[in-house]
Amino acid sequence: MRRGWKMALSGGLRCCRRVLSWVPVLVIVLVVLWSYYAYVFELCLVTVLSPAEKVIYLILYHAIFVFFAWTYWKSIFTLPQQPNQKFHLSYTDKERYKNEERPEVQKQMLVDMAKKLPVYTRTGNGAVRFCDRCHLIKPDRCHHCSVCAMCVLKMDHHCPWVNNCIGFSNYKFFLQFLAYSVLYCLYIATTVFSYFIKYWRGELPSVRSKFHVLFLLFVACMFFVSLVILFGYHCWLVSRNKTTLEAFCTPVFTSGPEKNGFNLGFIKNIQQVFGDNKKFWLIPIGSSPGDGHSFPMRSMNESQNPLLANEEPWEDNEDESQGTVISHEAYRLQY
Repeated sequence: MRRGWKMALSGGLRCCRRVLSWVPVLVIVLVVLWSYYAYVFELCLVTVLSPAEKVIYLILYHAIFVFFAWTYWKSIFTLPQQPNQKFHLSYTDKERYKNEERPEVQKQMLVDMAKKLPVYTRTGNGAVRFCDRCHLIKPDRCHHCSVCAMCVLKMDHHCPWVNNCIGFSNYKFFLQFLAYSVLYCLYIATTVFSYFIKYWRGELPSVRSKFHVLFLLFVACMFFVSLVILFGYHCWLVSRNKTTLEAFCTPVFTSGPEKNGFNLGFIKNIQQVFGDNKKFWLIPIGSSPGDGHSFPMRSMNESQNPLLANEEPWEDNEDESQGTVISHEAYRLQY
């Protein structure tokens, strides 16, 4: 009886957590809907008097809004990709691993299993990266997300504002969402500013639209500042072919730690996220190369092209100040 109550309570708490996880998304949606109303109706249709100016403002606004909403939708509803079946332990191997009490034997078992897989990264002590919750050998750049309760390929971070885990399947969409969010806020701020000044100087009558226009500029500027910092940080990560977790904790390879292990050069790093075809770079359509289970590495690239071996790697200013950008939550999710 008591066990049944505990299970019911646990299920209820999980259900509440799922519902509450959508609160940040709901807040963003409500702010966006209000901004749409304030810009289209209160600014363009009520405040702006010139018909030509109204048409231009509305066409440009809706063009940006469509891509902004499209990329936000894709970031939320594109499911994180999990490792395929060949990385999972078979039933026999799982039972052997669980029943083995000697850690050194368990470690050797994982080494033997990993020899059949394209796995080149290790834990800090040199062991094969194994998830004891999902019972699988983690592919390179894969991490377990404690919020989603699953291992995610090329995991970057779990974002509460999209209520989703950002990884291989949706990192491109997340970057595009940040870019169009910055553009959306910038466009609103620049077009609203002149009318903000007119209201401030009393050149326009103090009507209901005044509040919406003034507050619209304030909200747009506030979001623009925070979003441009976040977008700039992720652009830096893309230029070095890193994830947020890899920037916080240097990946360890079979040869040892290497902070530039996946750095292929600026252009190739961008192509690792957006693909080779540039016409898809601005459109939220999946174009990232590969399957998310293995990735080209700098060491392999150098062996194929000796000229790269003589290149001096870009300096990574990963000092203490960089660490403040990454939350301790990201470090917890890595393990």
